[in-house]
Amino acid sequence: MAINTILLDFSVNPSAITNKDERKLLQENVESVLLDYLPSLKFRHSLEIGDTFVSLYEADRNSLITVRTFDKGLVACNIEYYKDDNEKPLLTFELTHKLEKSLREKCQGKRSHAFPAIKRGGIVDRYFPTADERILEYDIDEVLYEERSPYQKIQIVHSRSLGNLLVLDDLQNMSESDLVYTETLMQRGKESYAGKEIIILGGGDGALLWELLKENPKFVTMVEIDELVMKACRKYLRTCCGTCLDEYKTDNYEIIVEDCLKILDKFIKEGKKFDYVFGDLTDIPLSPVPQGEVWDFIRLILNTSMRVLKPNGKYMTHGNGASCPESLSMFESQLKQLSVPVQFTRDHAFVPSFMEDWIFYQVQPVPN
Repeated sequence: MAINTILLDFSVNPSAITNKDERKLLQENVESVLLDYLPSLKFRHSLEIGDTFVSLYEADRNSLITVRTFDKGLVACNIEYYKDDNEKPLLTFELTHKLEKSLREKCQGKRSHAFPAIKRGGIVDRYFPTADERILEYDIDEVLYEERSPYQKIQIVHSRSLGNLLVLDDLQNMSESDLVYTETLMQRGKESYAGKEIIILGGGDGALLWELLKENPKFVTMVEIDELVMKACRKYLRTCCGTCLDEYKTDNYEIIVEDCLKILDKFIKEGKKFDYVFGDLTDIPLSPVPQGEVWDFIRLILNTSMRVLKPNGKYMTHGNGASCPESLSMFESQLKQLSVPVQFTRDHAFVPSFMEDWIFYQVQPVPN
């Protein structure tokens, strides 16, 4: 069940809109084509805005059709209606393409485009943004888990192509198809974790912990503030987390449910040091300047993490999409301003559930 919105547009000679006689003919031509595809079409209202017009129609199933012109020669046609899961669409995508072609030809359009129906307001959310805020549509067919913790909205949904997918605050985080994300974050095959002491900041989906345990580390400490995320992933994302979220303490790892900054401060006071610190927390934000609450948090995590690293240790983290070079550059500028001098490398991987190339960082204190 969802609101279906079909979007079409085509371009014409601007005079077809700005010239009064040509504008009237354009309006008549558009209406005649719409009648061919929506026989129950009824004209309701038209409004002139300068040299342009907006026309409003209705048709079967309480559908609402708007036709809007712009003086640069662009015509937009939107068809909106409600569809139950078992109902046929008002217009299939094939018919929508035919309607687009008919409008272009009847109105002597230069170019045209049509989108599949955008579905809004349904039980299942199908749309998530890329790192640079473009809209992606997913083949999600079921919501397996939904809860709001004191920290965030947690969902696990099922995608036909990706498997189960963890969504936090309406942002995709980890799917059963995303092993490459974890392997690139940990630089599998490039870093040796055997016998090493490791701390993971965040990582509530359990995927990083599960993969690190396969590398025979001495001990892994994971600090995750949101226990509800772990409980959800333990049940619905076992392909990623295996059995590591079933127990919070074993001989080779411990999961601490707490604010990671509190635990880092505790380790600093105790003089505890790690070979690897993983920052599996917030993404680098999109902002004109590296200022604000999230940037302050990132800087605090970086500087605090450096204090628990062994001299030859490494801080490993994810960055943002490769489509966001400005935010990545700002993050790198912050690395150059840490309380201790560091050197860094970066790697990338195409992450299936993100549908984009993602950047990962490896940060190391400069030897004295």
